[in-house]
Amino acid sequence: MAKAAIDFGNEQGMLLDIATKFFKEKVSIDDVRASIDEEVGFSAELWQEMADAGWNGLAIPEEHGGTGMGLGELVPIVERLGRSLCPSPFVSSQLAARAIVVGGSEEQKSFWLPQLAESGIGTIALFEPDGSWLLDEPSAVAEESEAGWRLSGTKTLVTDAMSADVAVVSAACDGEAHLFLVGRELIAACAPQREVIIDETRRSYRLSLDGLEVSRDARLANGASALRAVEHAALLLTSAEAAGGLAGALDVTVEYLKSRQQFGRLIGSYQALKHPTVDVLTGLERSRSHVYHAASHPDDEIALRMAKAESCDSFVFGGDRAVQFHGGFGFTYECDAQLFLRRALWCQSAFGDASYQRQVLGDLILPLDELIPPEN
Repeated sequence: MAKAAIDFGNEQGMLLDIATKFFKEKVSIDDVRASIDEEVGFSAELWQEMADAGWNGLAIPEEHGGTGMGLGELVPIVERLGRSLCPSPFVSSQLAARAIVVGGSEEQKSFWLPQLAESGIGTIALFEPDGSWLLDEPSAVAEESEAGWRLSGTKTLVTDAMSADVAVVSAACDGEAHLFLVGRELIAACAPQREVIIDETRRSYRLSLDGLEVSRDARLANGASALRAVEHAALLLTSAEAAGGLAGALDVTVEYLKSRQQFGRLIGSYQALKHPTVDVLTGLERSRSHVYHAASHPDDEIALRMAKAESCDSFVFGGDRAVQFHGGFGFTYECDAQLFLRRALWCQSAFGDASYQRQVLGDLILPLDELIPPEN
């Protein structure tokens, strides 16, 4: 019974209040739109303010410049970040930090974590052109060389690569997946190519690893554990961002329903619009319950995957209703509802869509060896 509880602590409550006020005052939908046309894609000033608030180091141990809290304390920040659609490298940096915390050597931790706890930017390069969500089966290859390691292959959907100080790159060696730390100069040597993606508030790049030489100490000491930890952290933080984004989409929808008139009545008074809006609200409540349950048990893979499936599906539904309820205007670029739907579609596919999560959940909850009786 204790495992089923949602442990929303005082620290999380304070962070939720602080983050709510911060993003409400600092980020407007006009700021989000303005970032689309910028090369970097996020405000350096806002990023520095987030760093000054100490958010970057929340889940980094104290001995490496952080505050030593857990992943659960990141959830209120990411949720409110998602609600405002704030363009930021926060999540990608936290995932890179998580890989180093779990799998790095003491030297790697001492060098990189203090930077990421301040205003340093990290990213992860785990996905490849084949579109597989199986992170432990990379096609990229690492071979030992005189200098250390020679990498080859291609990585896609590497967010904020051109701004990153370090990228955590996966590659196969001797049939196993390993993680390598690639610094800013070597990222530039990977010939980053900007990708066209559904969420225009993000910056995503394709990296070519062919011929890339990294030092021998660039490989994480415990890559398998780090890769698993990164996936779990990504499921939690993406779910939190989706839950926040759904709340933002609901805000946009309700505001329109309360102001637009048709046939002399506010359109929000019609049952055909009221009932689906309630469905969006109940989806939001389900999503937040799953997300904060997973935040209370960040090592529970079942809770994490359930949160990802529920929050992202609900966000897509809410984003779609927001567009539809705006009528013809909703299908134009000027309507803010489409920004939420774009973010929803990105979150839905990140680290596996709902169908994939439920497939994995089936194996976790009902293992095949328990379903098939042993032969006599």
